[in-house]
Amino acid sequence: MRVLIVEDEKRLALSLARGLTAEGFAVDVVHDGRDGLHRATEGSYDLIVLDIMLPGVNGYRVCSALRAAGDETPILMLTAKDGEYDEAEGLDTGADDYLTKPFSYVVLLARVRALLRRRTRGGAAVLRVGGLTVDPAARRVTLDGREVALTAKEFAVLEYLAVRAGEVVSKAEVLEHVWDFAYEGDVNIVEVYVSALRRKLGSAAIATVRGAGYRLVRNGA
Repeated sequence: MRVLIVEDEKRLALSLARGLTAEGFAVDVVHDGRDGLHRATEGSYDLIVLDIMLPGVNGYRVCSALRAAGDETPILMLTAKDGEYDEAEGLDTGADDYLTKPFSYVVLLARVRALLRRRTRGGAAVLRVGGLTVDPAARRVTLDGREVALTAKEFAVLEYLAVRAGEVVSKAEVLEHVWDFAYEGDVNIVEVYVSALRRKLGSAAIATVRGAGYRLVRNGA
C-alpha cells in the first residue's frame, strides 16, 4: 500500500516514513502544501498523512481541494494545534481522522491501520485467489487454510498481485505501487521478491509472462 506524508517538519516526516516503510508501506514524503496537493492528485495513494500548518497551502485547503475533486483517499490530519474547533474544521473539510502533536508513533500506526480497515470494508476487503487468502487490514496470508509468514515487502508485493489477480502486472507497475517514488535501484529487485514468494506459496503460484511481467494464478492453473 502507498502512503503520502505531507509534513514540513523534516525530522518528523523522516521518522514517520522510516516507521511506515518498516511496516511494508511504500512511502512518499513532501514538505509543502502545494507539492502535497500535486503529488496526491497525480499519484495513486491508499492513505494520506497531512499536516495542517504547511507552507504554500495549508492542510485544510489541501484536504478541501482533494474532496472537491472527488478524491476519497483516507486522510489523517496532523497538527500542533489543540482544540475542538481545530479538530472540527479538519473533519469538516473532509479529513477522516485527526491526531494532535506530540503523539505516539504506535498510536499513529493504529490510526493508519484503522483507516485502511475502514476503507477495505467498503472495497476489496479480503482478497481470495483460489486457495490463497490475502487480508490487507490484518496483513495476514493463508494458503489452503495454513498461515504463511511473509516479510513486510513480500506481503506488499503479493497484495498488489492479488489485487490484480489474473492480470499481467509489469515490474514497473509493482515498483510504482510497492516502492517509494524516489526509488532508483535495479528494477530486478522485483524478481527477488517474486522468487521469495514462490518458495513460500509454490512455484506455480506466480507465472512469468516473458517480456511482460507476472500474473498471480488462480487455483494454481
